[in-house]
Amino acid sequence: MTEATTDTAAAPETSATDKPVRLWMIDASAYIFRAYHALPPLTRKSDGLPVGAVQGYCNMLWKLLKDTKGEDGPTHLVAIFDHSEKTFRNDLYDGYKAHRPPAPEDLVPQFPLVREATKAFGVPCVELAGYEADDLIATYACKVRDAGGEAIIVSSDKDLMQLIGDGVVMWDPMKDRVLAEEAVMEKFGVAPNRVVDVQALIGDSVDNVPGAPGIGPKTAAQLIGEYGDLDTLLERAGEIKQPKRRETLINFADQIRMSRELVKLTCDAPAPEPVEDFVLRDPDPAVLADFLETMEFRSLLRRVGDGKTTDNGTSAFAPKRAVPISAPVATPRYGDTTVAADAQTFDRSAYECVTTIEALQAWISRAQSSGVVGFDTETDCLSSTHGELVGLSLAIGPNQACYIPLAHENEPSATGGGLFGDEPSEAAPVVQIDRAEALEALKPLLENPAVLKVMQNGKYDITVMANYGITVGPIDDTLLLSYVLGGGLHAHGMDEQARHLLGHECIPFKQVCGTGKSQKSFKHVELKAATEYAAEDADVTLRLWQILKPQLAEQGLLTVYETLERPMPAVLSDMELAGVRIDPALLRRLSSSFGLRMDELEKKAHEIAGRPFNIGSPKQIGEILFGDMNLPGGKKTASGQWGTDASVLEELALTHGLPRAILDWRQLAKLKSTYTDALLEAMDPKTERVHTSYQLAAASTGRLSSSDPNLQNIPIRTETGREIRQAFIARDGHVLISADYSQIELRLLAHIGDIPELKKAFKAGLDIHTATASEMFGVPIEGMPSETRRRAKAINFGIVYGISAFGLANQLGIDQGEAGAYIKTYFERFPGIRDYMDRIKETVKRDGYVSTIFGRRIHIPAIHSKSGAERQFGERAAINAPIQGAAADIIRRAMIRMPQALKDAGLQTRMLLQVHDELVFEAPEAEAERALKIIKSVMEKAAEPVVALSVPLEVEAKAAANWDQAH
Repeated sequence: MTEATTDTAAAPETSATDKPVRLWMIDASAYIFRAYHALPPLTRKSDGLPVGAVQGYCNMLWKLLKDTKGEDGPTHLVAIFDHSEKTFRNDLYDGYKAHRPPAPEDLVPQFPLVREATKAFGVPCVELAGYEADDLIATYACKVRDAGGEAIIVSSDKDLMQLIGDGVVMWDPMKDRVLAEEAVMEKFGVAPNRVVDVQALIGDSVDNVPGAPGIGPKTAAQLIGEYGDLDTLLERAGEIKQPKRRETLINFADQIRMSRELVKLTCDAPAPEPVEDFVLRDPDPAVLADFLETMEFRSLLRRVGDGKTTDNGTSAFAPKRAVPISAPVATPRYGDTTVAADAQTFDRSAYECVTTIEALQAWISRAQSSGVVGFDTETDCLSSTHGELVGLSLAIGPNQACYIPLAHENEPSATGGGLFGDEPSEAAPVVQIDRAEALEALKPLLENPAVLKVMQNGKYDITVMANYGITVGPIDDTLLLSYVLGGGLHAHGMDEQARHLLGHECIPFKQVCGTGKSQKSFKHVELKAATEYAAEDADVTLRLWQILKPQLAEQGLLTVYETLERPMPAVLSDMELAGVRIDPALLRRLSSSFGLRMDELEKKAHEIAGRPFNIGSPKQIGEILFGDMNLPGGKKTASGQWGTDASVLEELALTHGLPRAILDWRQLAKLKSTYTDALLEAMDPKTERVHTSYQLAAASTGRLSSSDPNLQNIPIRTETGREIRQAFIARDGHVLISADYSQIELRLLAHIGDIPELKKAFKAGLDIHTATASEMFGVPIEGMPSETRRRAKAINFGIVYGISAFGLANQLGIDQGEAGAYIKTYFERFPGIRDYMDRIKETVKRDGYVSTIFGRRIHIPAIHSKSGAERQFGERAAINAPIQGAAADIIRRAMIRMPQALKDAGLQTRMLLQVHDELVFEAPEAEAERALKIIKSVMEKAAEPVVALSVPLEVEAKAAANWDQAH
């Protein structure tokens, strides 16, 4: 880094009129925080989205634009933002800004809206990964100054005062005054060119710049004034008479020099855009009106309009779109929100196969200008963590899409032998760009915070790209948009959405790759077919986004998407890439043990049956149980076979040994095939870790599921299930931490249903099942029989799932009449639960959906079924959905906050797994205790500040060598 260095080759040219450039640069990040803290919280009425900082920012920006018009105003204007990533200063000193608290939760969703507001006002936005806004301001200021222009920095930030001098001034918009050299002398006691020296000595507690301990601003200014500059001061520190001051400067000389590097702004940062692109322009009235109307800033819209009309007499600031914009992203929108007739047509012949770096650069330039791009990856297998990137596709508009092949190969058969098959002949190589070269060119686009990447199931694509060192963002995901809008109503796959919303049939994967034994890898697909298939995916995804995104605001679901869905792909991608270590030797022993026990159970079943049979065949089992043995309760299925599912066998097992042997065999067979064998097969042999894949849009309630392998359903109440969990281990020097919400659904029932008795018990820290039993049966808590508590527990958990007297009777092993009496007593003692159930039934019948306390909608289509049984099922699902959905929302909120909380605490702990109400982490042994505290705190406060729960959330967390011991 050099102080006040310039790149004159990139300096702006003068205009045709030779008018010198007057570049005004808005310190946008400072504007945002000033606006946030200056105004009380404000939310959008339509959906509750926080917009207070956005409104304040818009007011300040409009005032600036209005007050600076005229001859002395700007010729060029730009808003410069901080990028969220680490900067080069963190490489110099990992403690830089380490103590800064995270941004307030209600401010986070406003950051992208502010960028969109800036563009709506016609002001360019600039930010750059690895650099702070101050560095970009310094870079542009130096360029303009050295080209003979003038730079005006709109800010009062003291850190920018080092730039003041000939051709560079600051403008404090709050005090309406120019800050020149006199202001610097007043603030620091030195000239601008020595500000860095003073700051290096005094440090900065806000940014955690250490400086020289005990030396304040006055002393620093005095020392620099006396010795001329910092280097001279440190060289002659031994001459200083005051002992403490002398020792400090000698002992902390290196720290002071490092502090200077931290506070010094660089004038040679890569300029993301040329100054010429910042020429002052009036905002597009209709675009600005659309934004202000969507944000519901109608008072500002009236002030901005100020009676202006077009030639035909209509208001110049009237929204021109029938449907207003709604996407809080820092990018232009993709066309009109109404799908035009020509946008409904697809022309696959228009897609381009990009095979040269020059053509790729042209597409990158078009995507950068567009501000939003459809993006998709093609790999050689289904695994995002281990798949090899074969190609990429981009789309910037209807039928404007391309495919970039990167690792295609000729099919093995294409390199077959000569005349007699024994003389190899080489096929012509596939024409494509070198993958490393292409990714180097694409990286700035894919990581550009000002370009929105639109994907379908984006978690897959960002995981693939992470393996190549590219962090894709920001993203919108059409899978999740569809899920938020229609959870429980329909499938959310791209093909289904295209069929439903675009009336278009996408090219099926099997058409290009085949099926079964003849299926080939995508890397062997011929480029023309690959281009049509892959480019269509990006094109379709972008068109779907155009339709879906505006509906979020229309339906009041924007906040749900922004806070519960949009951040999750990045969180889960990190977890999937991390994986979890397993003990292969233990799994092999378990698999062998399960196999031996299965053999024993099979022999036992043959002995009881009196003859051998295939224990894995439901047909043969039915013939023996209900044909040979003539056991009661047999019912034939539609196919004419005897039903032998678990419920049938469990009933028979109460009185007969054969069904029990079959059930035990089935359980072991499932554990062996689904877990011990599957985990060994899924394990990466190099790392001994397994990498599950999480599905975000699987359950209508918001619950996650996992596959390949499925880690969500390992039984925890059986000895065999616990044995499998023992195989999940921490890497050397680390421990696993399991953090599990305690009875979260019952706690949420108490809050949502407003059940006084349950709330009182939870607040008092009582065992809820014991308290319920005491309330129901009038039994003292002290010395309560375990059977009494067990019955209360069965009702507590069963009631939120709409358990029937028949179901409870089976679960407790009592007659149906007694079970019915228990349920009746339960509702009498807790009348609020019945009231809650009745309210939910009315709501779902009226609306067709229910909502969680965080606004997620869960549609229950069965509620309108003609079948009475299906309607009853719909009612039970509706009763449980707000509770289970709220629990899912809470753990999502905890997962989204967790990585930053651990990072802010300086911990290396990583989140590895999510299993319903449980999170699993891997932590270095030395930081386990601190990690436990952070994890518990984040999880227990996850509902805040959006929902103030009337009962406390409680998390049980423990660290151990393996998952079972930690649970």
